[in-house]
Amino acid sequence: MQEHYFSPAPSTPSRPDSVRLHLPDLDLTLATDAGVFSGGRVDRGTRILLEHAPMPPRRGPLLDLGCGYGPIALALATRRRRLPVWAVDVNDRALALTRENAADLGNVTVARPEEVPDDLEFAGIYSNPPIRSGKAALHALMQRWLPRLAPEGRAYLVVHKHLGSDSFADWLSASGWPTTRLVSVQGYRVLEVSCSSEVPPSSG
Repeated sequence: MQEHYFSPAPSTPSRPDSVRLHLPDLDLTLATDAGVFSGGRVDRGTRILLEHAPMPPRRGPLLDLGCGYGPIALALATRRRRLPVWAVDVNDRALALTRENAADLGNVTVARPEEVPDDLEFAGIYSNPPIRSGKAALHALMQRWLPRLAPEGRAYLVVHKHLGSDSFADWLSASGWPTTRLVSVQGYRVLEVSCSSEVPPSSG
């Protein structure tokens, strides 16, 4: 079986390569490698997320959760040069690639999850989450990071319908994070998740 891209230290032999991230408002060439998510091309879900997810309604730090080699972080940092962007992953090879790709930008911080300050809140969280890590791991990931949304913050997640996007959206809403579908493109749902503090208290 092929090694999972969410392994901390990939044993897959390195095969350096590059991919082009072409969007209506930017055109980037990014270094990539084997052993990271979608190392041979920009994943279609990632592209759809970057084409359709807006900036959050408030200004503040942005998070690329599960950054891989950095296409989401680099797009956000290029679009908003004055905003701090955090790129977080558990895969050491992915983190090294993101550092390389962000070398010319001064607003990207690349970190392992435990290196993010505990008191840092995010105006926006963007992710093509690791669905194949399993439901328990995916839910734990959301329970760890969604509480880091600042008031009026938003998370934007892309998940294919065949990988359970609709049931995932239902779970998010039931867990206290109101979730709506922004768009559906080629089977990919872009979900907008609101800060749990915006949920009105129940009447009993």
